Amino acid sequence: MSGLYYEEFEVGETIEHERQRTISESDNQRFCDMTMNQQPLHLDATFAEDTQFGERLVNGLYTMSLAVGISIPETTDGTIVANLSYDDVEHPNPVFHGDTIRVESTVTDKRETSDGDRGVVTMAVEVFNQDDDLVCSFSRTVLSLKRATIEDGE
Repeated sequence: MSGLYYEEFEVGETIEHERQRTISESDNQRFCDMTMNQQPLHLDATFAEDTQFGERLVNGLYTMSLAVGISIPETTDGTIVANLSYDDVEHPNPVFHGDTIRVESTVTDKRETSDGDRGVVTMAVEVFNQDDDLVCSFSRTVLSLKRATIEDGE
């Protein structure tokens, strides 16, 4: 496991995730197919040519999902009980096929659960393209294991 236990999260800490990912046309197509999202702005090149963007956009939910996946190794890999919420999602700039994204997570809050066995951690997640334009941001709240609870065998 490479994720952090509740005790290891520090409010104010920013984690710059190592992994980056270039998004391909087929990534976007498969995600739209799997989620039954037939928005022509994502799939129809002719339609998208006539929009303000001039080309197809990557599905924003794919960008967000990919950002969560990229963040897992350094945050919650093997140390999470559950994702509790995703809030305040914004897509300030478009993502296009061929863009490479990177992700940063900043711990904004943490608190123990009422029974003291686990902790709730909230992170502000920011997603940037290869030009360092912010393309997605959101708040992710997780229920995290505590190392002390695991070591005690509970």
